[in-house]
Amino acid sequence: MSDLETGGNEGKKKFEKMAGGPFFVFSKPYLEFLGKGKLFNFVYYVMAAANLVIPFVILYQVIDSGFFSYGAKYVFAFIFVWLSIVFACWIGFQLWWDRRKKVVNISNSEFIATPIFSEILQTFGEWLGTLVGIVGAVGGLIASIFLGNDVNYLFSMIGLGFMRFGILTVIIGPVIGFFIIIVFRFLAEQLRIFASLANNTKEIADNIKDNAKGA
Repeated sequence: MSDLETGGNEGKKKFEKMAGGPFFVFSKPYLEFLGKGKLFNFVYYVMAAANLVIPFVILYQVIDSGFFSYGAKYVFAFIFVWLSIVFACWIGFQLWWDRRKKVVNISNSEFIATPIFSEILQTFGEWLGTLVGIVGAVGGLIASIFLGNDVNYLFSMIGLGFMRFGILTVIIGPVIGFFIIIVFRFLAEQLRIFASLANNTKEIADNIKDNAKGA
């Protein structure tokens, strides 16, 4: 072996030894966090926590707007609508908290980003549809009893201005929620089909390769 090759091997060993030092591996936990799909799991925790915060954000926004100064019927209407929001968000919290378990199973496959994103998309649609359906039916009914057509103003205050249907919100709200769930689930299933085809194709290719080696 020439001196040049010997020097090259020694330099390589020194570099490998240096690369194993703290300066080069301190980001390993973060890299594992990305590689194992834990980043997607983080989305479920954030959305679950958001469901606990949303009702209080709405409460603060309405109080700060001076909405309660309009009279007692507005106060009572908002209280009942807000309670329906709390109920819907509590269901949403349970939904996101329960679905986080699916990420662990999906992360064991070869292609993980697409199926996990499809699960997040489906869960988001189910959450949004549930929220719109419950608040539209329960909140819309109670608010319409107190406020009549002025219920539209209340829904605008809480960020549901697209549901300005008056008493018809009781019917239209759940219908909109149902179609939101169906559309998001359809889109999520299309993504899962592509991911399933990719994983199955990879598995078939590996089996053919193994059989060829054993022949």
